[in-house]
Amino acid sequence: MGNIAKPLPLLFRDSEALVIDKPMGLAVDPPRDGSDSVTARAEAWMMGYAEIPAPIHRLDRDTSGCLILARSIKAHRRLSRAFAEGRVEKLYYAIVAGQPDAAEGCIDMPLGKKSSAQMGWRIVPDQHGKGSVTHWRLVESRGGYSLLALTPETGRTHQLRVHLASGLGLPIVGDAVYGKGDPRGMMLHAASISLPRTTKEAIVAHAPLPERFAAFGFGDPNG
Repeated sequence: MGNIAKPLPLLFRDSEALVIDKPMGLAVDPPRDGSDSVTARAEAWMMGYAEIPAPIHRLDRDTSGCLILARSIKAHRRLSRAFAEGRVEKLYYAIVAGQPDAAEGCIDMPLGKKSSAQMGWRIVPDQHGKGSVTHWRLVESRGGYSLLALTPETGRTHQLRVHLASGLGLPIVGDAVYGKGDPRGMMLHAASISLPRTTKEAIVAHAPLPERFAAFGFGDPNG
């Protein structure tokens, strides 16, 4: 499920924020099982600063790629505002089994949370749920699989996973909750992020496509 013991690459660094390339399999917040997490490692990224960096947003445990951490409480408040106002631009890549019927499209599907004693909680399409919008584009198809570029307008929990599974009818490869598991892991990667700031240049970072995507024959579209 990926080597998460190595030091994590820093993709961006200034006085206000860091961007790390989070590997698949590493949780952002401390899991109940006591395993490793981004926040457990954050003290190592203080680098002389007084406060421990804290994540501004979240990636699922098995999603890899760009994760922004604020280097102070004040910075956390400022940068979180950009997320709340929908001003952050994000690009993800995902592999699905099969091929979509079109070259690109937009999934506008409200989402809600459903819980049951048997299955626990999951996110489901819900016309009374929170508005959720994802733009997608076919990058390449080969060997029965397709690489999609995803640009979400909103940042709901499991949004991309549910939108592809229920909106496009093509679950992400390796997504055991909304599709089918795969020993190579879940094929969802946060490839780039851009967060505008009023007094500084925007935070911009790019995380190269991880090796697990190469197992399906896909190289980095930006590389």
